[in-house]
Amino acid sequence: MTAPNPVRLAWLDALRGFAALIVMCFHLSPLVLGSERHLAVMRHIDLGKYGVLLFFLVSGYVIPMSLEKHGSLRRFWIGRLCRIYPAYLFAIAVVAILCTVGLMSWQASIRQETVTAVLGHVTMLPDLLGERGAVRVFWTLSYEMTFYLVVSGLFAWRLHRHSDRWAAGLALVAFVAGRRLPDDLFGATFAERRCTAAILVVVIGISVVAYLKERFVLLAGLAGIAFLLLPALNGHATRNSTVIASWQGLLLLAVMFAGTVIYRWQHGELERLRAIFALTTVTLGVIGAHWTNLRSGAALALWSANVGAVAVTFLFAYTIRNRTIPGVLTWLGRISYSLYLLHAIVLSMVPRVIPDIGNAAGVFRVAVGFTYVIVALGVAHLAYRMVERPGQALGRKLTARLSPRPPLASLLATQRAVTATGQGENRRQSV
Repeated sequence: MTAPNPVRLAWLDALRGFAALIVMCFHLSPLVLGSERHLAVMRHIDLGKYGVLLFFLVSGYVIPMSLEKHGSLRRFWIGRLCRIYPAYLFAIAVVAILCTVGLMSWQASIRQETVTAVLGHVTMLPDLLGERGAVRVFWTLSYEMTFYLVVSGLFAWRLHRHSDRWAAGLALVAFVAGRRLPDDLFGATFAERRCTAAILVVVIGISVVAYLKERFVLLAGLAGIAFLLLPALNGHATRNSTVIASWQGLLLLAVMFAGTVIYRWQHGELERLRAIFALTTVTLGVIGAHWTNLRSGAALALWSANVGAVAVTFLFAYTIRNRTIPGVLTWLGRISYSLYLLHAIVLSMVPRVIPDIGNAAGVFRVAVGFTYVIVALGVAHLAYRMVERPGQALGRKLTARLSPRPPLASLLATQRAVTATGQGENRRQSV
Protein backbone atom coordinates (compact mmCIF):
# COMPACT_ATOMS: atom_id res chain seq x y z
CA MET A 1 0.00 0.00 0.00
CA THR A 2 1.39 3.40 -0.93
CA ALA A 3 1.93 6.14 1.56
CA PRO A 4 -0.46 9.06 1.68
CA ASN A 5 0.65 12.04 -0.33
CA PRO A 6 2.56 14.54 1.82
CA VAL A 7 0.91 17.93 2.26
CA ARG A 8 2.27 21.42 2.35
CA LEU A 9 1.11 23.34 5.40
CA ALA A 10 -0.44 26.42 3.88
CA TRP A 11 -0.33 28.66 6.94
CA LEU A 12 3.38 27.99 7.38
CA ASP A 13 3.92 28.67 3.68
CA ALA A 14 2.14 31.98 4.12
CA LEU A 15 4.38 32.87 7.07
CA ARG A 16 7.52 32.00 5.11
CA GLY A 17 6.39 34.01 2.12
CA PHE A 18 5.45 36.97 4.31
CA ALA A 19 8.84 36.84 6.07
CA ALA A 20 10.70 36.83 2.74
CA LEU A 21 8.62 39.77 1.55
CA ILE A 22 9.36 41.71 4.74
CA VAL A 23 13.12 41.14 4.39
CA MET A 24 12.98 42.23 0.75
CA CYS A 25 11.07 45.41 1.65
CA PHE A 26 13.56 46.10 4.45
CA HIS A 27 16.44 46.06 1.97
CA LEU A 28 14.42 48.13 -0.50
CA SER A 29 13.46 50.70 2.13
CA PRO A 30 16.58 52.97 1.93
CA LEU A 31 16.16 53.28 -1.82
CA VAL A 32 12.46 54.19 -1.67
CA LEU A 33 12.24 56.08 1.63
CA GLY A 34 15.77 57.45 1.76
CA SER A 35 18.37 56.65 4.40
CA GLU A 36 17.06 59.06 7.03
CA ARG A 37 13.49 57.76 6.97
CA HIS A 38 14.75 54.18 6.83
CA LEU A 39 16.83 54.72 9.97
CA ALA A 40 13.92 56.49 11.65
CA VAL A 41 11.77 53.39 11.15
CA MET A 42 14.58 51.18 12.44
CA ARG A 43 14.65 53.09 15.70
CA HIS A 44 11.19 51.67 16.41
CA ILE A 45 11.36 48.24 14.75
CA ASP A 46 14.05 46.44 12.77
CA LEU A 47 12.04 44.88 9.95
CA GLY A 48 15.05 42.88 8.80
CA LYS A 49 15.44 41.15 12.16
CA TYR A 50 11.66 40.79 12.40
CA GLY A 51 11.57 38.88 9.11
CA VAL A 52 14.59 36.74 9.99
CA LEU A 53 13.25 35.82 13.44
CA LEU A 54 9.95 34.84 11.84
CA PHE A 55 11.86 32.66 9.36
CA PHE A 56 13.78 31.00 12.18
CA LEU A 57 10.63 30.36 14.23
CA VAL A 58 9.00 28.67 11.23
CA SER A 59 12.16 26.63 10.56
CA GLY A 60 12.17 25.47 14.15
CA TYR A 61 8.59 24.31 13.72
CA VAL A 62 9.06 22.63 10.35
CA ILE A 63 12.51 21.00 10.45
CA PRO A 64 11.86 18.53 13.31
CA MET A 65 8.54 17.67 11.67
CA SER A 66 10.39 16.95 8.44
CA LEU A 67 12.96 14.78 10.24
CA GLU A 68 10.51 12.86 12.39
CA LYS A 69 8.10 12.35 9.51
CA HIS A 70 10.24 9.48 8.25
CA GLY A 71 12.37 8.83 11.32
CA SER A 72 15.41 8.57 9.06
CA LEU A 73 18.45 10.82 9.08
CA ARG A 74 19.34 9.50 5.64
CA ARG A 75 16.02 10.64 4.15
CA PHE A 76 16.21 13.93 6.01
CA TRP A 77 19.66 14.84 4.72
CA ILE A 78 18.94 13.79 1.15
CA GLY A 79 15.88 16.00 1.25
CA ARG A 80 17.68 18.92 2.88
CA LEU A 81 20.68 18.88 0.56
CA CYS A 82 18.50 18.70 -2.54
CA ARG A 83 16.19 21.35 -1.12
CA ILE A 84 18.68 24.06 -0.15
CA TYR A 85 21.84 23.63 -2.22
CA PRO A 86 20.55 23.98 -5.82
CA ALA A 87 19.12 27.49 -5.31
CA TYR A 88 22.09 28.42 -3.11
CA LEU A 89 24.61 27.37 -5.76
CA PHE A 90 22.51 29.07 -8.43
CA ALA A 91 22.67 32.35 -6.48
CA ILE A 92 26.46 32.03 -6.19
CA ALA A 93 26.70 31.31 -9.93
CA VAL A 94 24.65 34.42 -10.73
CA VAL A 95 26.95 36.53 -8.55
CA ALA A 96 30.01 35.01 -10.24
CA ILE A 97 28.65 35.84 -13.68
CA LEU A 98 27.77 39.41 -12.69
CA CYS A 99 31.22 39.88 -11.16
CA THR A 100 32.86 38.53 -14.30
CA VAL A 101 31.04 41.01 -16.55
CA GLY A 102 31.71 43.89 -14.15
CA LEU A 103 28.19 44.44 -12.84
CA MET A 104 29.06 43.35 -9.30
CA SER A 105 32.20 42.83 -7.25
CA TRP A 106 33.03 40.15 -4.72
CA GLN A 107 32.85 41.06 -1.05
CA ALA A 108 36.20 42.32 0.26
CA SER A 109 36.55 39.44 2.72
CA ILE A 110 36.11 36.94 -0.11
CA ARG A 111 38.91 38.59 -2.06
CA GLN A 112 41.18 38.79 0.98
CA GLU A 113 40.55 35.29 2.39
CA THR A 114 39.47 33.40 -0.68
CA VAL A 115 40.25 29.88 0.54
CA THR A 116 38.46 30.42 3.85
CA ALA A 117 35.51 32.01 2.08
CA VAL A 118 35.19 29.15 -0.41
CA LEU A 119 35.36 26.54 2.35
CA GLY A 120 32.83 28.52 4.36
CA HIS A 121 30.44 28.62 1.44
CA VAL A 122 30.79 24.87 0.90
CA THR A 123 29.40 24.27 4.38
CA MET A 124 27.03 27.28 4.33
CA LEU A 125 28.81 28.59 7.43
CA PRO A 126 30.59 31.77 6.24
CA ASP A 127 29.12 34.05 8.91
CA LEU A 128 30.33 31.78 11.71
CA LEU A 129 33.81 31.95 10.20
CA GLY A 130 33.84 35.74 10.10
CA GLU A 131 33.32 35.87 6.34
CA ARG A 132 30.73 37.76 4.32
CA GLY A 133 28.57 35.65 2.07
CA ALA A 134 28.68 36.03 -1.69
CA VAL A 135 25.18 37.38 -1.11
CA ARG A 136 24.81 39.28 2.14
CA VAL A 137 21.68 37.38 3.22
CA PHE A 138 23.66 34.12 3.28
CA TRP A 139 24.47 34.85 6.92
CA THR A 140 21.18 33.33 8.08
CA LEU A 141 22.01 30.06 6.31
CA SER A 142 24.92 29.62 8.73
CA TYR A 143 22.40 29.33 11.56
CA GLU A 144 19.99 27.20 9.54
CA MET A 145 22.79 24.72 8.82
CA THR A 146 23.90 24.74 12.45
CA PHE A 147 20.32 23.98 13.48
CA TYR A 148 20.12 21.06 11.03
CA LEU A 149 23.33 19.60 12.43
CA VAL A 150 22.33 20.04 16.06
CA VAL A 151 18.82 18.65 15.57
CA SER A 152 20.25 15.67 13.69
CA GLY A 153 22.64 15.03 16.55
CA LEU A 154 19.86 15.23 19.12
CA PHE A 155 17.76 12.85 17.03
CA ALA A 156 20.62 10.37 16.75
CA TRP A 157 21.02 10.36 20.53
CA ARG A 158 17.25 10.37 21.15
CA LEU A 159 17.43 13.74 22.90
CA HIS A 160 15.24 15.55 20.40
CA ARG A 161 12.06 15.42 22.52
CA HIS A 162 13.54 17.83 25.07
CA SER A 163 13.10 20.89 22.85
CA ASP A 164 11.91 23.05 25.74
CA ARG A 165 15.15 22.48 27.65
CA TRP A 166 17.29 23.37 24.65
CA ALA A 167 15.27 26.50 23.88
CA ALA A 168 15.25 27.79 27.45
CA GLY A 169 18.83 26.68 28.10
CA LEU A 170 20.30 28.49 25.12
CA ALA A 171 18.37 31.65 25.97
CA LEU A 172 19.53 31.51 29.59
CA VAL A 173 23.17 30.96 28.62
CA ALA A 174 23.01 33.94 26.26
CA PHE A 175 21.43 36.11 28.94
CA VAL A 176 23.61 35.05 31.88
CA ALA A 177 26.98 34.62 30.13
CA GLY A 178 26.42 37.39 27.60
CA ARG A 179 29.53 39.41 26.87
CA ARG A 180 31.68 36.95 28.80
CA LEU A 181 31.35 34.50 25.91
CA PRO A 182 34.30 34.72 23.48
CA ASP A 183 33.42 35.95 20.02
CA ASP A 184 36.38 34.55 18.09
CA LEU A 185 37.77 31.52 19.92
CA PHE A 186 38.20 29.56 16.68
CA GLY A 187 38.81 32.44 14.29
CA ALA A 188 40.77 35.30 15.78
CA THR A 189 43.46 35.18 13.08
CA PHE A 190 43.62 34.55 9.36
CA ALA A 191 45.30 31.16 9.91
CA GLU A 192 42.80 30.10 12.57
CA ARG A 193 39.85 30.93 10.34
CA ARG A 194 41.29 28.94 7.44
CA CYS A 195 42.06 25.98 9.70
CA THR A 196 38.59 26.07 11.27
CA ALA A 197 36.95 26.28 7.85
CA ALA A 198 38.89 23.23 6.63
CA ILE A 199 38.02 21.24 9.76
CA LEU A 200 34.34 22.09 9.39
CA VAL A 201 34.30 20.86 5.79
CA VAL A 202 35.77 17.54 6.90
CA VAL A 203 33.55 17.12 9.96
CA ILE A 204 30.33 18.04 8.19
CA GLY A 205 31.24 15.96 5.15
CA ILE A 206 31.99 12.87 7.22
CA SER A 207 28.87 13.41 9.34
CA VAL A 208 26.56 13.67 6.34
CA VAL A 209 28.15 10.58 4.77
CA ALA A 210 27.64 8.74 8.06
CA TYR A 211 23.96 9.70 8.06
CA LEU A 212 23.55 8.70 4.42
CA LYS A 213 25.24 5.34 4.94
CA GLU A 214 23.63 4.92 8.38
CA ARG A 215 26.97 4.00 9.93
CA PHE A 216 28.68 5.65 12.92
CA VAL A 217 25.51 7.69 13.36
CA LEU A 218 26.11 8.28 17.07
CA LEU A 219 29.56 9.73 16.40
CA ALA A 220 28.12 11.97 13.70
CA GLY A 221 25.37 12.97 16.10
CA LEU A 222 27.88 13.86 18.78
CA ALA A 223 29.69 16.08 16.28
CA GLY A 224 26.36 17.65 15.36
CA ILE A 225 25.52 18.55 18.95
CA ALA A 226 29.04 19.94 19.37
CA PHE A 227 28.26 22.48 16.64
CA LEU A 228 26.52 24.48 19.35
CA LEU A 229 30.03 25.55 20.32
CA LEU A 230 30.52 27.41 17.05
CA PRO A 231 27.94 30.17 17.60
CA ALA A 232 28.54 30.04 21.37
CA LEU A 233 32.27 30.71 21.13
CA ASN A 234 32.85 32.06 17.62
CA GLY A 235 29.68 33.98 16.83
CA HIS A 236 31.44 37.20 15.83
CA ALA A 237 34.85 36.12 14.60
CA THR A 238 35.43 39.34 12.63
CA ARG A 239 33.62 42.57 11.85
CA ASN A 240 32.33 40.82 8.71
CA SER A 241 30.03 38.66 10.82
CA THR A 242 26.47 39.95 10.73
CA VAL A 243 25.66 38.60 14.19
CA ILE A 244 27.03 41.14 16.68
CA ALA A 245 28.23 38.68 19.36
CA SER A 246 28.21 35.02 20.33
CA TRP A 247 25.35 35.57 22.77
CA GLN A 248 23.19 36.83 19.92
CA GLY A 249 24.00 33.74 17.86
CA LEU A 250 22.79 31.53 20.72
CA LEU A 251 19.57 33.51 20.87
CA LEU A 252 18.90 32.82 17.19
CA LEU A 253 19.16 29.09 17.85
CA ALA A 254 16.94 29.50 20.91
CA VAL A 255 14.28 31.06 18.67
CA MET A 256 14.47 28.06 16.33
CA PHE A 257 14.05 25.66 19.23
CA ALA A 258 11.11 27.80 20.37
CA GLY A 259 9.47 26.92 17.06
CA THR A 260 10.01 23.25 17.88
CA VAL A 261 8.47 23.79 21.32
CA ILE A 262 5.33 25.18 19.67
CA TYR A 263 5.17 22.16 17.37
CA ARG A 264 5.51 19.67 20.22
CA TRP A 265 3.04 21.53 22.42
CA GLN A 266 0.47 21.59 19.63
CA HIS A 267 0.79 17.86 19.04
CA GLY A 268 0.60 16.88 22.68
CA GLU A 269 4.26 15.89 22.96
CA LEU A 270 5.00 18.57 25.54
CA GLU A 271 3.10 19.63 28.64
CA ARG A 272 1.55 23.08 28.56
CA LEU A 273 3.44 24.45 31.56
CA ARG A 274 6.80 23.30 30.21
CA ALA A 275 6.05 24.84 26.83
CA ILE A 276 4.90 28.14 28.33
CA PHE A 277 7.97 28.28 30.55
CA ALA A 278 10.32 27.66 27.61
CA LEU A 279 8.60 30.18 25.33
CA THR A 280 8.52 32.80 28.06
CA THR A 281 12.20 32.20 28.81
CA VAL A 282 13.16 32.62 25.15
CA THR A 283 11.04 35.76 24.79
CA LEU A 284 12.45 37.42 27.88
CA GLY A 285 15.93 36.09 27.11
CA VAL A 286 16.03 37.67 23.65
CA ILE A 287 14.77 41.01 24.94
CA GLY A 288 16.77 40.95 28.18
CA ALA A 289 20.06 39.87 26.60
CA HIS A 290 19.96 42.74 24.12
CA TRP A 291 19.09 45.18 26.89
CA THR A 292 21.78 44.06 29.34
CA ASN A 293 24.55 43.41 26.82
CA LEU A 294 23.98 46.52 24.72
CA ARG A 295 23.22 48.53 27.87
CA SER A 296 20.70 50.69 26.12
CA GLY A 297 17.08 51.59 26.71
CA ALA A 298 16.75 51.97 22.95
CA ALA A 299 17.82 48.33 22.53
CA LEU A 300 15.18 47.28 25.06
CA ALA A 301 12.45 49.12 23.16
CA LEU A 302 13.65 47.94 19.75
CA TRP A 303 13.92 44.26 20.63
CA SER A 304 10.65 44.33 22.54
CA ALA A 305 9.05 45.55 19.31
CA ASN A 306 10.90 42.98 17.18
CA VAL A 307 9.97 40.03 19.39
CA GLY A 308 6.44 41.28 19.98
CA ALA A 309 5.82 41.63 16.25
CA VAL A 310 7.08 38.09 15.61
CA ALA A 311 4.89 36.67 18.37
CA VAL A 312 1.76 38.48 17.17
CA THR A 313 2.37 37.49 13.53
CA PHE A 314 2.94 33.82 14.33
CA LEU A 315 -0.07 33.73 16.66
CA PHE A 316 -2.30 35.29 14.02
CA ALA A 317 -1.18 32.78 11.40
CA TYR A 318 -1.69 29.95 13.87
CA THR A 319 -5.26 31.03 14.65
CA ILE A 320 -6.23 30.95 10.96
CA ARG A 321 -4.43 27.69 10.18
CA ASN A 322 -7.73 25.85 9.61
CA ARG A 323 -8.98 28.40 7.11
CA THR A 324 -8.32 28.46 3.40
CA ILE A 325 -5.16 30.48 2.81
CA PRO A 326 -5.13 32.77 -0.26
CA GLY A 327 -3.24 31.19 -3.12
CA VAL A 328 -0.94 34.19 -3.52
CA LEU A 329 0.39 33.64 0.01
CA THR A 330 1.06 29.94 -0.51
CA TRP A 331 2.75 30.84 -3.81
CA LEU A 332 4.94 33.31 -1.93
CA GLY A 333 5.79 30.50 0.47
CA ARG A 334 6.83 28.21 -2.36
CA ILE A 335 9.16 30.79 -3.89
CA SER A 336 10.28 32.28 -0.54
CA TYR A 337 13.70 30.59 -0.50
CA SER A 338 14.60 31.75 -4.02
CA LEU A 339 13.17 35.18 -3.26
CA TYR A 340 15.25 35.44 -0.12
CA LEU A 341 18.47 34.43 -1.89
CA LEU A 342 18.02 36.42 -5.09
CA HIS A 343 16.24 39.64 -4.15
CA ALA A 344 19.44 41.34 -2.98
CA ILE A 345 21.15 40.51 -6.29
CA VAL A 346 18.26 42.03 -8.24
CA LEU A 347 18.30 45.08 -5.94
CA SER A 348 22.01 45.65 -6.59
CA MET A 349 21.19 46.09 -10.28
CA VAL A 350 18.78 49.00 -9.69
CA PRO A 351 21.51 51.68 -9.31
CA ARG A 352 23.14 50.25 -12.44
CA VAL A 353 19.95 50.83 -14.40
CA ILE A 354 19.08 54.15 -12.71
CA PRO A 355 22.38 55.62 -11.44
CA ASP A 356 20.90 58.79 -9.93
CA ILE A 357 17.88 57.22 -8.26
CA GLY A 358 18.85 58.59 -4.84
CA ASN A 359 18.16 62.12 -6.05
CA ALA A 360 14.95 61.26 -7.90
CA ALA A 361 11.49 62.41 -6.81
CA GLY A 362 9.73 60.33 -4.18
CA VAL A 363 6.94 59.24 -6.53
CA PHE A 364 9.50 58.00 -9.03
CA ARG A 365 11.37 56.06 -6.33
CA VAL A 366 8.12 54.42 -5.23
CA ALA A 367 7.38 53.44 -8.84
CA VAL A 368 10.86 51.97 -9.16
CA GLY A 369 10.30 50.10 -5.90
CA PHE A 370 7.10 48.51 -7.16
CA THR A 371 8.80 47.58 -10.42
CA TYR A 372 11.68 46.02 -8.49
CA VAL A 373 9.30 43.94 -6.37
CA ILE A 374 7.57 42.59 -9.48
CA VAL A 375 10.89 41.75 -11.15
CA ALA A 376 12.28 40.11 -7.99
CA LEU A 377 9.14 37.99 -7.62
CA GLY A 378 9.38 36.98 -11.27
CA VAL A 379 13.04 36.01 -10.95
CA ALA A 380 12.29 34.03 -7.80
CA HIS A 381 9.41 32.23 -9.52
CA LEU A 382 11.63 31.25 -12.44
CA ALA A 383 14.37 30.05 -10.08
CA TYR A 384 11.83 28.01 -8.15
CA ARG A 385 10.49 26.37 -11.33
CA MET A 386 13.86 25.83 -13.01
CA VAL A 387 16.18 25.18 -10.05
CA GLU A 388 14.36 24.38 -6.83
CA ARG A 389 11.69 22.02 -8.15
CA PRO A 390 14.14 19.87 -10.17
CA GLY A 391 16.34 19.69 -7.08
CA GLN A 392 13.42 18.56 -4.95
CA ALA A 393 12.44 16.00 -7.57
CA LEU A 394 16.00 14.66 -7.54
CA GLY A 395 15.81 14.41 -3.77
CA ARG A 396 12.64 12.34 -3.96
CA LYS A 397 14.20 10.02 -6.54
CA LEU A 398 17.34 9.53 -4.47
CA THR A 399 15.29 8.95 -1.35
CA ALA A 400 13.14 6.34 -3.08
CA ARG A 401 16.23 4.61 -4.41
CA LEU A 402 18.34 4.66 -1.26
CA SER A 403 15.76 4.42 1.51
CA PRO A 404 12.87 2.00 1.91
CA ARG A 405 9.53 3.50 2.80
CA PRO A 406 8.66 3.60 6.50
CA PRO A 407 6.07 1.18 7.90
CA LEU A 408 2.42 1.96 7.21
CA ALA A 409 1.69 2.55 10.90
CA SER A 410 4.34 5.26 11.00
CA LEU A 411 2.92 6.89 7.88
CA LEU A 412 -0.60 6.93 9.31
CA ALA A 413 0.65 8.44 12.55
CA THR A 414 2.46 11.14 10.60
CA GLN A 415 -0.64 11.85 8.54
CA ARG A 416 -2.71 12.31 11.69
CA ALA A 417 -0.10 14.67 13.16
CA VAL A 418 0.06 16.75 9.99
CA THR A 419 -3.73 16.95 9.82
CA ALA A 420 -3.75 18.27 13.38
CA THR A 421 -1.20 20.91 12.46
CA GLY A 422 -3.55 22.73 10.13
CA GLN A 423 -6.04 22.39 7.33
CA GLY A 424 -6.41 24.13 3.98
CA GLU A 425 -3.12 22.76 2.71
CA ASN A 426 -1.95 22.23 -0.81
CA ARG A 427 0.17 19.43 -2.11
CA ARG A 428 3.75 19.87 -0.96
CA GLN A 429 6.93 19.66 -2.99
CA SER A 430 9.17 19.32 0.04
CA VAL A 431 9.28 20.71 3.54
